[in-house]
Amino acid sequence: MSAAPLTLTVATPLRVWFDAVEIVSLRAEDASGSFGIRPGHADCVTLLAPSVVRWTCTDGTTRYCAVDGGVLLVSRGVRISIACREAISGDSLESLEAGVRSRHAEEDDAARRARVEQLQLHARAVRQMLRYLRPHPGGGADGPDGPGIGANPR
Repeated sequence: MSAAPLTLTVATPLRVWFDAVEIVSLRAEDASGSFGIRPGHADCVTLLAPSVVRWTCTDGTTRYCAVDGGVLLVSRGVRISIACREAISGDSLESLEAGVRSRHAEEDDAARRARVEQLQLHARAVRQMLRYLRPHPGGGADGPDGPGIGANPR
């Protein structure tokens, strides 16, 4: 008589990647190192390190999921739940690596665009301040509220 298979659920705030998938075993990594889970495992909760979680499906195939840390919960010795901020799944380590590289490139590009937009906003703000502080003919730097810095009060 064989043990009941494990069920795996992996979720992020935006998506449920896997929902009650039947698996035979799972390998993950926390602060203490790599560990494995099989049916009948003791109930536990652990904080996952940013790493690759891998599992063997009931048909013998191996699947992979890169996680950006997260929480792994084993309940009743057969249910595994992983909650993480970000996840990328793959059928092979090569496809997973390509997915992770692509995600990192997208994040780098988004950060670069945000820095450019921030610099543009800063430059506009400086130009606007200079426009109000620039001396006008006849002395003074008249701003929107009348005479400005260095204006002659007469």
